[in-house]
Amino acid sequence: MSENKLFKDYFDEDLAKRLAGMITAVHPQFPADDFVNQITPQLDGLEMKARTTVFVQALHDHLPNGFANAWGVLEAALGAELADEGGMFNDGWHYWPIAHFIEVYGLEDFDVGVRAIYEITKRHTAEFAIRPFLIHHQEKMLAILNEWVTDENPHVRRLVSEGTRSRLPWAGRLTQFIEDPSPTLALLEKLKDDPSEYVRRSVSNHLNDIAKDHPQLVIETCGRWWQDGSAERRWIVQRALRTLVKAGDPDALAVLGYGPPQVALHNFAVAPDPLKLGEKLNLNFTLQNEAKSEQKLMIDFVIHFVKANGQTRGKVFKLKTAVLAPTETITIEKSHPIRPITTRKYYPGTHRVEIQVNGQIIGERSFELIL
Repeated sequence: MSENKLFKDYFDEDLAKRLAGMITAVHPQFPADDFVNQITPQLDGLEMKARTTVFVQALHDHLPNGFANAWGVLEAALGAELADEGGMFNDGWHYWPIAHFIEVYGLEDFDVGVRAIYEITKRHTAEFAIRPFLIHHQEKMLAILNEWVTDENPHVRRLVSEGTRSRLPWAGRLTQFIEDPSPTLALLEKLKDDPSEYVRRSVSNHLNDIAKDHPQLVIETCGRWWQDGSAERRWIVQRALRTLVKAGDPDALAVLGYGPPQVALHNFAVAPDPLKLGEKLNLNFTLQNEAKSEQKLMIDFVIHFVKANGQTRGKVFKLKTAVLAPTETITIEKSHPIRPITTRKYYPGTHRVEIQVNGQIIGERSFELIL
């Protein structure tokens, strides 16, 4: 896929013809021309979600009636399973309308819908398609997922974690798991030592979702997982706690071995001041361990950006981790560009910069931003 082409633009006339060709190869009576002609005139000006809806409606209009009959045709048209643990969007992106077709119509026949989810996730992803099944048939679907945690295919095992995320990006929230994450947490317990990093990454992201609503539950879980955990499991824990760690949560930091800091901050300076938009903000400071024993330090800095209403909001940026012996010092220099980006609008005024060590603010300076 070209890096210069928007993902939505792949859902075009060429994709309609590709899907029509796949279906016609196994179902010759499929009206390929009508299918393509229904889709193509509607696509101009539509975003990704709306384009997908156009494709799904055309599939529904031209496939045999009833989800079971329609899926019988689509299943026969599916190509080979993904050869590796990635590729769902690079190699399997053209299955997206089929996956969404399952999401919209699969509940017409639960058993066939589950089979469709199982097959499509091995070629693309069913993390969105599975969500209506979890909403309307939670217990039945959870029972099936408890079997899929040991499936030989890593895409299926990943679906167990990814498809049940309460705050999955691009998807509607699963409010029942926001309120009570215990059913999905039980699934994650079975996946925490999965041999696939692809699966373990999903487990860490899922835990990070839960932490936004139940931080102490995730901290307790991660504390158990960290004890005598393998390097792979501890990697999950570090990623799962990332939001809490960025926020300076002392309990989350303690799980990772970061205690209350006993350090002195020396020669903290920020320059230039004033700073013009487009320039780099230069930070320079020295930390000294004042404890009688070795200290493990997580060193960050926080910029409090001015908002439109004149108030400020802090954004944490990672610097480094270090282990200092008693009285040992470390000097840190950092250049941070203050330039226009799509996710932040800058406003002139006094911006505060803080040094954060193990979640605690130990010093601050300020600079004036000029647009």
